[in-house]
Amino acid sequence: MPVPRPIPIADTEYVDHIRDNLRLVEDRLATALARCGRKREEVQLIAVTKTFPAEAMIAAFDAGLRVFGENYVQEFEGKVPLLRTLTGARYHLIGHLQSNKVNKAAPLFHCVQTVDSLRLAQRLQHNGTPMQVMIEVKLSDEESKHGCLPQDLPALVEGVRALPALTLTGLMTIPPLGEAPEASRPYFARLRALAEEFSLSDLSMGMSNDFEVAVEEGATHIRLGTILFGRRSKPA
Repeated sequence: MPVPRPIPIADTEYVDHIRDNLRLVEDRLATALARCGRKREEVQLIAVTKTFPAEAMIAAFDAGLRVFGENYVQEFEGKVPLLRTLTGARYHLIGHLQSNKVNKAAPLFHCVQTVDSLRLAQRLQHNGTPMQVMIEVKLSDEESKHGCLPQDLPALVEGVRALPALTLTGLMTIPPLGEAPEASRPYFARLRALAEEFSLSDLSMGMSNDFEVAVEEGATHIRLGTILFGRRSKPA
């Protein structure tokens, strides 16, 4: 299987690199969709650009990508002034959102995928900015993972749906990281079952290492970073 080429920062061939990597992704995505009888328009590719500069986002936009996922409010806030020309781009917050960052986050993002408590949802509601949200569900025992526990999901779904500024579209999860994509399948299947239980249409699941399995299990949003942009350095 071809390995995506990493993108050297400040390289003038950003766009060509990303196009090449995106072509590989689309080929693999088409194969996964064929296996489960789904259509390409059923899956939204989110380009995860945390720790990459605004120039990489602009290059990705020029390569045809339109939805971007960011993990850190403060980091993205610094990029925003450089992204004014990206007409039609949409930005999803896919990292944990602290309550004290809500007022900064709300004007920056079209969707917050990581609502994990009613308190956080109420803070977003209080801000008053209409937005789409997803509920992050914690399906593993990893202490480092955030998210609402499955047993707490009914109350949280009901609470979020009562907030007029928020539109609850679906669920997201992050399974334990591992080398074997198949290890993620039970977590994806569980999230799909939970979404069906609450009549939610969107499933944000699957990253660079396991997105094909996620698609087979019904993902509507896949979050891809490394496979498009290469290895990233950790934020300072």
